Amino acid sequence: MRTILNIPQAQPVSAPALDDSLQVLYRSHHGWLQAWLRRRLGCAEDAADLAHDAFLRLLAARPQQAVPVEMKEPRAYLTTVARGLLIDRFRRADLERAYLADLAALPPALYPSPEEQLQAVQALRALDALLASLTPKTRAAWLHSRLDGMTHAEIATQLGVSVPRVRQYLATAARRGYELRFGVALPASAA
Repeated sequence: MRTILNIPQAQPVSAPALDDSLQVLYRSHHGWLQAWLRRRLGCAEDAADLAHDAFLRLLAARPQQAVPVEMKEPRAYLTTVARGLLIDRFRRADLERAYLADLAALPPALYPSPEEQLQAVQALRALDALLASLTPKTRAAWLHSRLDGMTHAEIATQLGVSVPRVRQYLATAARRGYELRFGVALPASAA
């Protein structure tokens, strides 16, 4: 073990969840992915965070499966994952900017406290995560119901589906919202 300024340097830990193929993929392509992200973001720290998140997403997506090292194009795969993370990051930043712009337009007497601002931003991020997790028709049905006040029949006509299908979409959205809020899945019959 090497020491720097008499502080022992940490050695890589071989955890059972982190299989050999993911370690090889990480060692072979992490530096490249981080440089790719740094060129797009212009910030080394953000690039390091997103590169780390990309590998975490791989690990979370395949908890029981080995990540194949013999991929034909591992960098293309990593680029696709990283692009998705970039899109998520930019969408969240857009939401936050829109909220802060609306706040700036408020008179000082109505301006929320920093705690209230944080709660609002967290609520917006949770709503964004909910909407992103839904299929396009489920998302449209939920938005038509909640924002437009449309009836199930009106939503069915708008989406070109049956009323029972709209009910199924809304139940799916409610179940997914519950899962995101409380971290547990509802039984299919409970939603």
